[in-house]
Amino acid sequence: MREVTVAVAQMKPQLGEAEENLVKMSELISRIASQQRVDLIVFPELITSGYELGVRFTELAQRIPGPAVNLIAQRANEYGVYIAFGMVTKEKVESVIYNSAIIVGPDGELLDIYNKIHLRGEERMAFREGFKMPVVDTEFGAVGMMIGYDLAFPEVARSLVLDGAEILCVLANWEAAAMDEWKTYLRARAYENAVFIVGANRVGEDVTVTFGGESMVVGPRGQIYASLAGETDPDTGAPMEGFAVARIDLDEVRRSREEFQLIQNRQPPVYKAVVRRY
Repeated sequence: MREVTVAVAQMKPQLGEAEENLVKMSELISRIASQQRVDLIVFPELITSGYELGVRFTELAQRIPGPAVNLIAQRANEYGVYIAFGMVTKEKVESVIYNSAIIVGPDGELLDIYNKIHLRGEERMAFREGFKMPVVDTEFGAVGMMIGYDLAFPEVARSLVLDGAEILCVLANWEAAAMDEWKTYLRARAYENAVFIVGANRVGEDVTVTFGGESMVVGPRGQIYASLAGETDPDTGAPMEGFAVARIDLDEVRRSREEFQLIQNRQPPVYKAVVRRY
């Protein structure tokens, strides 16, 4: 057995308040890791900034590595855990920014950066599209990262799996009005790729958008290992902050693929239309 303990963190960032959000993340990491041994913690998309910032994203963008990554890397090193989280990043050209997912390791090292490929709505005015889908080798297995709207495109999950990913981390800002969509996509991607999925979705609201939470860990046969779907405020019914932990066995990935032949029975020569522009 290759057992791994994963935690999904469901949080409400304060819009534009990076320092407050990093403090909150740090406290949540401490809460999770002090209660049990954890191998991987996954936070939502743009968790250091919030979602509806428009041109202010440029002010909050950081180069990598930078202060935000260094702080989370320190926490990772302190607790010996891998941490994936979302933030806005920039490169040498100040005006070019990305909606990014960062993963740091238990030694405090930066392991990789993924820049969101599928941008939606106003995101297209703020961010540059990414073009690489890295798979990160960890001590327990191979991890791929996806951000929000990427989940709606089966090509992303399949490409990561074909490159070896056994766990897909989905960092999201999924709207409360589309929770059925969120839950369906998570289970579908797990089923069709025989892969574990750790889906971290934020809660709360920014200016015009309310976010739906329901973060969860899904297994290769669509089984729910852990979920925050029932964590709601008793007075308002709104989803609450919190975290869920699951113990998973990565050998289930191999067993499921051998039994159902989902990867082996593919017929790539007939899929040419998949990569054709609409």
